[in-house]
Amino acid sequence: YAMSSAAAVVRQLALAALLVLSPAGATRQTRRPNVVLILTDDQDVCLGGMTPLKKTNALIAQMGVTFLNAYVPSALCCPSRASILTGKYPHNHHVVNNTLEGNCSSKLWQKIQEPYTFPALLKAMCGYQTFFAGKYLNEYGAEDAGGVGHVPPGWSFWYALEKNSKYYNYTLSVNGKARRHGENYSVDYLTDVLANMSLDFLEYKSNFEPFFMMISTPAPHSPWTAAPQYTNSFQNISAPRNSNFNIHGKNKHWLIRQAKTPMTNSSIQFLDNAYRKRWQTLLSVDDLIEKLVKKLELNGELDNTYIFYTSDNGYHTGQFSLPIDKRQLYEFDIKVPLLVRGPGIKPNQTNKMLVANIDLGPTILDIAGYDLNKTQMDGMSLLPLLRGDKNVTWRSDFLVEYQGEGYNGSDPTCPGLGPGVTHCFPDCVCEDSYNNTYACVRTLSTSWDLQYCEFDDREVFVEVYNLTADPHQINNIAKTIDQEILEKMNYRLMMLQSCSGATCRTPGVFDPGYRFDPRLMFNNHGVRARRFSAEPL
Repeated sequence: YAMSSAAAVVRQLALAALLVLSPAGATRQTRRPNVVLILTDDQDVCLGGMTPLKKTNALIAQMGVTFLNAYVPSALCCPSRASILTGKYPHNHHVVNNTLEGNCSSKLWQKIQEPYTFPALLKAMCGYQTFFAGKYLNEYGAEDAGGVGHVPPGWSFWYALEKNSKYYNYTLSVNGKARRHGENYSVDYLTDVLANMSLDFLEYKSNFEPFFMMISTPAPHSPWTAAPQYTNSFQNISAPRNSNFNIHGKNKHWLIRQAKTPMTNSSIQFLDNAYRKRWQTLLSVDDLIEKLVKKLELNGELDNTYIFYTSDNGYHTGQFSLPIDKRQLYEFDIKVPLLVRGPGIKPNQTNKMLVANIDLGPTILDIAGYDLNKTQMDGMSLLPLLRGDKNVTWRSDFLVEYQGEGYNGSDPTCPGLGPGVTHCFPDCVCEDSYNNTYACVRTLSTSWDLQYCEFDDREVFVEVYNLTADPHQINNIAKTIDQEILEKMNYRLMMLQSCSGATCRTPGVFDPGYRFDPRLMFNNHGVRARRFSAEPL
């Protein structure tokens, strides 16, 4: 490949000059829209995660729509990111946790799922130029899976972080070549590096094709390293003391019950500090959004560009006495921000429909004019909601599923809990375990705001919450709710856990078109055991 990068830039600039000379930018009006997807890492919405982002609020939320009920089907980075890329639930893309064994960026994922992600379709079938910058999947770059030389199909420009989120001292795959970064703020701070690479792409890309950009920030993931100018921000801020903060999770799965209540002062200090630092890291994301929107405006492309802002999962800081993490089934971990602006979207709107990150792929393909019937995606296009179409038939429920992570040996900080636990804190509170494996139906209909969950453990534990009466999910009503609703939910969960494509979009329990046959309820425990058994990947 003889052309030097400098020559390539000159060529791009020449193409840009040609466009400027064309009559009144004639091609621009007929061009399919551009799309930008900003994905943050571990940013909650329930506990004030959007509060620091004043510019993002002004430039995206107030110029478009905020989805008030946006969820992820799995509250963990790798399964959630795989759901965004494929438009599928975890049981269909088979990425179950953040490990190579859990299919995170594994050879099998690369072979079976990556060729059919929505960016691959955008590039191959829709003629989009595509740009990726930031964290991809937690095990991306692992030697056992091709290292950083592996560039997934579908990306014209690839600047991906090796492994998990960092702010300094990381390696990027620059179109398959490793580039090391150190710890000099002005050239290495990852959020700013992503902003600068994005601006460079917008400066030098081809003006003859629409573009898709995915910018995936490390913030606000640990280690929560703020830019130097923000390290003193939010000094008086602490984690919210809402009604499920620092209380015992009675009537809950054993992993929640084992958390020590009340938390120690050192635990509370630790989580308050983490909360503050998370907000500090988000200030650099806010700057990135501002630079990006200004550049699009300067290029004359803002009016023809959809901008999506979301996170891969929520987070908790002290809820039910769990210090910090995600992975749990509760609102604070599965609910995420989702803001969208773009052509045809009226400003300053909110939307209460139940949406999930499996909808992002179908939506972006729909924007590009691709026939969604040709895909195997489980999600739905949000385009009718974005346009404000009347009488849209929408889902009333979706599936949440997670396969717990645990180690065969005991955790050295918690030998008393035995083998199978992981992510333990010094005072022996563990955030995950093998049998923290669960599946839920999250329902939001005109009459019900309900969550029904089953665990794959010895107790075959069930948790049910009526979020209308109990928005903080303190009271598990599994033993008192109407038996018929329990049976219907059990059956609906069974259906969703084996759904694929269109069958994931069938009517929910409280929808007019719902059909329930009690004769199908036989051998409950056999069904349960079968549903949770790990499929051969």
